[in-house]
Parts: sequence; C-alpha cells; structure tokens
Amino acid sequence: MKAADAAVRRLTRRRGILPGFRLTFGFTVLYLSLVVLLPLGALVLRSTQLSWAQFAAAVSGPRALAAYRLSFFASLLGALINLVFGSVLAWVLTRYRFPGKALADALVDLPFALPTAVAGIALTAVYAENGFIGRYLVANGVHVAFAPAGVVVALTFVGLPFVVRTLQPVLLDLDPAMEEAAAVLGAGRLRVLARVIAPAMLPTLLTGFALSFARALGEYGSVVFISGNMPLKTEIVPLLIFTRLEQYDVGGATAIAVVMLAGSFALLLGIHAIGMVGRRRPARSQVVA
Repeated sequence: MKAADAAVRRLTRRRGILPGFRLTFGFTVLYLSLVVLLPLGALVLRSTQLSWAQFAAAVSGPRALAAYRLSFFASLLGALINLVFGSVLAWVLTRYRFPGKALADALVDLPFALPTAVAGIALTAVYAENGFIGRYLVANGVHVAFAPAGVVVALTFVGLPFVVRTLQPVLLDLDPAMEEAAAVLGAGRLRVLARVIAPAMLPTLLTGFALSFARALGEYGSVVFISGNMPLKTEIVPLLIFTRLEQYDVGGATAIAVVMLAGSFALLLGIHAIGMVGRRRPARSQVVA
C-alpha cells in the first residue's frame, strides 16, 4: 500500500493530476508578453533613442520633479487613507447587519463603474468655492478644489474599492469563534485585534494598499478637473506626459513615463515582498491571556 501511494505521489509530481499544463503555461506567457511586456519593452526601447543628456534634461526639470512629488505623495497619502477607512468599511460590511447594507455595499463599487471624467466633475462640484462642502471649507481657509488637497481627494475616491474588495473575502473567512475564544481566555479587545485579526488581515491589507496605490498613480480623468492643472503646483505626471505629447515632444514624454514605470515597479515590488514575508509566517494566532 505504501509503495502504491509513493508511486502515485511521484506520478502527480511529474505530470500533475490535471492535463494541459504546457498548453496553459504557454498561453499565459504569450498573453502576458503581448499585453504587458511588449508595450513596456517598447516604451523602454523608445526612451533609448534619447541621449543621456536629453533623457536627464527631460526627467529632472523643475516641472517634472514637482509632478513626481505630487503624484507619488498624493497617491501614497490616498492609499494610506483607504487602508485605514477601507478596512473599517470592509469590517462593517462583513460583520454587522443594518438597514441599507446592500446599498452601501453596492456604492463601494461605484468608482469602478463611474467614468473618471464624471467623477472629476462631481468632486469639483462638491469641493469648489461655491460647492456644497467647498463653500464651508473655503470660509475656514481650507482649499480643496484647484489645490493639492483636491488631488488627494480624487485619488482616495478612485482607490477605495481596491482595499474594501480585497479585504472582504478574508474577513468573511475569518471565524468569529476564534475571537470569542480569545475573549474567553481573557484577552482584551486590543489584544484580540493584535494577535488574532491583524495577522490574518496583514497580507491582504498590503495587497489592497498596493492596488490602491498603483491605481492612484495612473489616474488622470478625475484629477484634471479638480486639480486645476497648474504647473509646479497641481500638475500630475500623467497630465505632464499628455502635455508633452501635445507639444510633439514624444521623447520627453517617453522619458518621464519610464521614470514613473521604474518608480512604480520598485514600490510595488517592495510592497509585495513584505506581503510574501507575512504569508510565510505560520497561519495561526497566539493569544496571551
């Protein structure tokens, strides 16, 4: 019996239980190459047509540096805001029952379906000087529309669903009995959160944060309406790239795009590496009474 089991294990390791690995693997590599690697490779190849001096001048000018700072920091801040409040929203939607829960759950997906231009117009109408909320903020010296704060608001709006929808399945699979057992053993709420809930949520939270951050970096439509697009103040990198293309400066636009590609890839790679370390930890919760 043991010999038969060993033979079955060797067979499954060698060929797999389900057929078609080579075909599906080849299709996967081909699809990723055509959709992802080929366009990115063409972008990098196009940037090599510039000399080092031209490349440095295109990516290190004052206007480009200001756009980098605004895009990265606004995207980071928006993703952090979504990390906190998106976690709370996902927790409420999965753990509590209340009137209008189905509507609230559906509204989370609204930034997915809403055209970005519509989102930008709506946010501008709300936060402009004569808007529903903006009039009260401006009266107190707080400017959101046509200011960097407006960029953060727009990027937070478009990135919220990524955190909520990524976290919800994990919270649904998390057995409340584990929390109850920890409470019975004498653990307080903060200890239950730190020792039972947080370890299960951490890898997924990092994934949701990475998706929200990546989505914010590439956002264009909703930001151009609420930001005002003022160079050196509220101009984001995607808009700067579009402006360079309108000026027929394809080389400069390509160079800036390569810098954004490299920075985004490095940040996302670091976030995913942290998530992989979290997943390798034993999937058990320890409660200290």
